[in-house]
This record gives sequence, C-alpha cells and structure tokens, in this order.
Amino acid sequence: MLLDVQLDARPDQVAARARELAGCGVAGLFTFEGPHDVFLPLGVAAATEGVGGRVDLMTNVAIAMPRSPMHLAHAAWDLQLMSQGRFRLGLGSQIRPHIEKRYGATWSPPAARMREIVLAVKAILSSWQDGTPLDFRGEHTRHTLMPPTFVPGTLPWGPPPVLLGALGPLMTRTAAEVADGLLVMPFHSHRHIREHTLPAVDEGLASAGRQRSDLAIAPQAILAMGRTPAELAAATDGVRALLAFYGSTPAYRTVLDIQGWGDAQPELNALSKRGDVDAMKALVTDEMVETLAVRGTPEDCAAELHRRFGDLTDRVCCYFPGYDAPLAQVADLAAALG
Repeated sequence: MLLDVQLDARPDQVAARARELAGCGVAGLFTFEGPHDVFLPLGVAAATEGVGGRVDLMTNVAIAMPRSPMHLAHAAWDLQLMSQGRFRLGLGSQIRPHIEKRYGATWSPPAARMREIVLAVKAILSSWQDGTPLDFRGEHTRHTLMPPTFVPGTLPWGPPPVLLGALGPLMTRTAAEVADGLLVMPFHSHRHIREHTLPAVDEGLASAGRQRSDLAIAPQAILAMGRTPAELAAATDGVRALLAFYGSTPAYRTVLDIQGWGDAQPELNALSKRGDVDAMKALVTDEMVETLAVRGTPEDCAAELHRRFGDLTDRVCCYFPGYDAPLAQVADLAAALG
C-alpha cells in the first residue's frame, strides 16, 4: 500500500519540507484548503529537485464552488505538466457558512453543483487534449468559447484525473457517477465505510453504467502515531482536537450515529461556538479515538490501515494532526505499508 502525506508547510518552506518527506519514501504529497493557497505549494514541490517527477502531488481538497472550472482546469493542467504527469486534482464542496461567509461566494445544493463542476473541468481538459470543440452548458456554468490562443497544448501523460471528496451518500454517489476517484473523508469509521460509503459507491457506479475499476478509491485516515508513551499522548491529544472539530459539524453526525455516539454532536457544536476546545476534546473518548482514527506505532498503524482498506485500494492518505510525526517514523510507516 502506498502512502500519501500532507505537505504541511508555509509556501516559503515548502521546498525543504517536500524534500524531507520525499526522502521518507512516501508515494505522494497533498495540500488542503487551509491557511495557505492549495495550489502554490504543489507548484513549488513540482519544481523542487528530488521531488518533482518522483512523487505524486494532489490537492486534497481544493474547494471548488467559489472557483471557476476554467481556473481549476488551468491549475490542474499546469501542475500535471510541472509534475511530469503525477498530479491529481482533488475537489471538495465545503459547508454553506464557509462558502457564503468566508469565500463570499454563492451557495447551491452541493452534490448537483459538484457534479457540474467535475464535468465542466473534465470537458475543458478533454477539449485541450483532444481538440474537441468546447461545449459545456450547465445550470451554474457555461463554457463554449476556446480560441486557439488559450489552448495550452497536449500533455504526453494525458490530463490529470479529477477526484471528488465525499462523506454523505448523495455526494458519494455523485463521485461514483462522474469523477475519476473518490476521496473518502478522513472522519469515518470502518463500519461507516462498509455500511454507508461502499453501498453509495455501488449505486452511483450502477446508475452511470460504470464498473468499480472505473473509480479509484482513496481513503484518508487520521493517525495518532508514536513509539513512546509521551509521543502517543501528544499525538492522541492532537487527534482528539481534530475529531472534536469534525464531530461538531452537523453534516458529519452520521458517522457518530452509526457508532451510537450521535448525542455528542450537538454538545460538541455548542462548545465549538463558545470556543471551549478543552471541553470539546474531553468529549472524545478513547473508544472514539480508536474507532475514528488509527493509533499506535508505525507498524501498528500500517497493520490497521491494511485491515481497514486493503481490499479497497493500493494507497492511503494519512494525517498527523496537531503534532509533528518524526520523519523516521513516517519512513517506518511507509516501509511497513509497502
């Protein structure tokens, strides 16, 4: 199983961090839509000696609804070129308050909107690669003009794949219908994936006349990794904070409900509005950590990742939230997974 890890560095520190992580034997690096731009660090990594052309690069995820599909296509095309065919465009929707109040963009039902964005991006990429006339007409976006001046040319590796992040059944079905891959939300349990995610995948594939082989499944996992009691305690504290943050979101309650912990969601939400992070973490029990995250030594974590995902995929995205996983342990994790 291949290991993808987050490229968690400021843009001016990306090159050094990317070299460090690539030296650990990871297969891929991904960015997320956080305090810095999601695309720029990948451009730096692609241009860094020892990284570009050696490891895969991915947005995980770029928030799509505030962006034009044309902008997304241009960024994806250029990163595919710079990485020598090793880029994947991961897209996500975000919740309504962020779209309207943080991005200042317009909100609409997210699954239908994301379907249209994925199809529009793929239509633009196909037009550039194959020379077919651009003629995409959707409810929210229309792309019918592509003069030769604005065509970037063909790519020897072909256009980058477009993946869609999802948690709920509607978005999961949408990903299975139109995307090249499904990014499984990191806030999940083994049971939630088996009882909720995979049935929705099968429904989406069937409705689109696709096969399971047409959709790459990219699970994401939250890791509390360490070798000493002190390392594990620090890692677990970081994981509790992230699980509490995810658990406070009403849209994510389904993950807690299936395990019988749904009543914690409104409590976490109320505490989040007061900014009481310590009280939020206190609501995340050890059982929640063991179920919703993966905890242990690098070898323990690798074994659990194989148990949870080994029959679904040949690679996994791992997060080390709120703590610095030693590079030697990241290397041990990559080796144990392989």
